[in-house]
Amino acid sequence: MTPDPSALPTPCLLLEEDRMTANIARLRSRLAPMGVALRPHLKTAKSLDVARRLTDGPATVSTLREAEEFAAGGVRDLVYGVGIAPAKLDRVLALRAQGVDLAVVLDSVDQARAVAATGAAIPALIEIDCDGHRSGLRPDEAEAILAVGRTLVDGGATLRGVLTHAGDSYAARGVAALEACAEQERAGAVAAAAVLRQAGLPCPVVSVGSTPTAHFARDLTGVTEVRAGVFVFFDLVMAGIGVCSTDDIALSVLTTVIGHRRDKGWIIVDAGWMAMSRDRGTAKQAVDQGYGLVCDAAGRPLDDLIVVDANQEHGIVARRPGTAGDVPELPVGTLLRILPNHACATGAQHDRYHVVGPDGVRAEWPRFRGW
Repeated sequence: MTPDPSALPTPCLLLEEDRMTANIARLRSRLAPMGVALRPHLKTAKSLDVARRLTDGPATVSTLREAEEFAAGGVRDLVYGVGIAPAKLDRVLALRAQGVDLAVVLDSVDQARAVAATGAAIPALIEIDCDGHRSGLRPDEAEAILAVGRTLVDGGATLRGVLTHAGDSYAARGVAALEACAEQERAGAVAAAAVLRQAGLPCPVVSVGSTPTAHFARDLTGVTEVRAGVFVFFDLVMAGIGVCSTDDIALSVLTTVIGHRRDKGWIIVDAGWMAMSRDRGTAKQAVDQGYGLVCDAAGRPLDDLIVVDANQEHGIVARRPGTAGDVPELPVGTLLRILPNHACATGAQHDRYHVVGPDGVRAEWPRFRGW
């Protein structure tokens, strides 16, 4: 291990440990006075080293591969936050047989029947659609919520509660809109919980969460836990929403200048979409960051310099469209960092973090992939 980042092969994934630590502390300190637990989502990190800095108890995962890896590393209170497919229940049962408290999520009677048919009292949370963003039952679909709940309980499964995710918050802009998304999320989950309880069904857990709403909720009355994931690293989408600044983004891709097209105002780097991902999550925001915001080797953004296009292994760096000025002279061999649009998607392109700080490269932490 070399402490000199300039000796790292490019492209590679850098993790600013001090920024990550500050991001984790920020959300914990915000939630603590509200009396709710944080159940961090580990899908962004996909790393046991990061998980150990995030939680010593509950966590959320988005794949059973994550559940298996984190359980083997000692994280054993897990919610698998994607609607359960019956064919995956054998892997759920295998983990539970190892003493892992793994709960599943569902939103249909068919799924509830499949869970109950295992005869293993698998704990399940009913997914609630609080904003029309994705899957789940609407809070006002009382009959459907009760049908799923009764199918679980009558079949011998464990109804653990309700769970929702305010995915629409990613399209919100401004404090008022983000606060409204957070309240809509809270109210929807609490209303669904009330439907179950009024019918005499158990609902000990009321789980909400997204990174934007976790940072802008003013009231979490009735909620027992908050889930969030990308807050650990943040990214340009979160900065565009107003949840963080670019100075908070802990993840970047180290890249090398490999050529120029001065006739087009281009700088060519060795980080294409295989290193950055094809995520264009900022395209609909007020500031389009292309495939990523370009920084110098120390992580300081270079004004209006972005990755405007990407091939598999080539990134095309140029000035942001509509801005004036010269492209800086960056000789071949110059190291740059690129801040990602979406930390989850960019992280998924790499098998390790090169953990860095003011003192240079501190460690190398493996990541895993797969389902």
